Amino acid sequence: MTIRALVVDDQALLRTGFRMILASERDIEVVGEAADGSEAIVAAATLQPDVILMDIRMPRLDGISATREILAASAGAPPKVLILTTFDLDEYVFDALRAGASGFLLKDSPAEQLILAVRTVVAGDALLAPSVTKRLIEHYVGKPGRAVLSVAILEMLTPRELEVLRLVARGHSNAELASELVVSEATVKTHVTHILDKLDVRDRVQAVVFAYESGIVQPGVG
Repeated sequence: MTIRALVVDDQALLRTGFRMILASERDIEVVGEAADGSEAIVAAATLQPDVILMDIRMPRLDGISATREILAASAGAPPKVLILTTFDLDEYVFDALRAGASGFLLKDSPAEQLILAVRTVVAGDALLAPSVTKRLIEHYVGKPGRAVLSVAILEMLTPRELEVLRLVARGHSNAELASELVVSEATVKTHVTHILDKLDVRDRVQAVVFAYESGIVQPGVG
């Protein structure tokens, strides 16, 4: 399978750099570029990419607003959005995740990490830079009045699905989940699919946010 990528950044030099890095891989094809969020919306609808590398700060329309509109307008399987930014700021992290982004990576990350990130989000896994994961946890540690885990949520998921969700929220990959639970990766993927369907969330990142916001996972516990 060839991964179709759309590169969105207001700096032409950076777009060229990202294109060169991705085009060097046999399984990745850069199908287009966009210089702002408005262009990204049109390009996403026309080119139907599998993944969008999305800058945050851009003229006319920012990357977070563009992400929200692109995902809301997708009739079939929506593209995965990998946020790339030089700004490691809390407000961008949380806004991007709530907008539906599947990953968040800083622009100064090594080329091999960028390639891995693209493959990771397309495969359906969450991708957060270590500093972003740390901020996410710290945010919920200090957040007052967090929601209490409701009986409705407990009844919605099976005990095994709750266990899987907690591990996913802790950052475990499918391989790590399979090892921890002593099951196959195929079984893990089935559990994750059921969890996403039951919670009506788009992907693993959204499931992680849900887990923290609902109280399924308590930062610093377990």
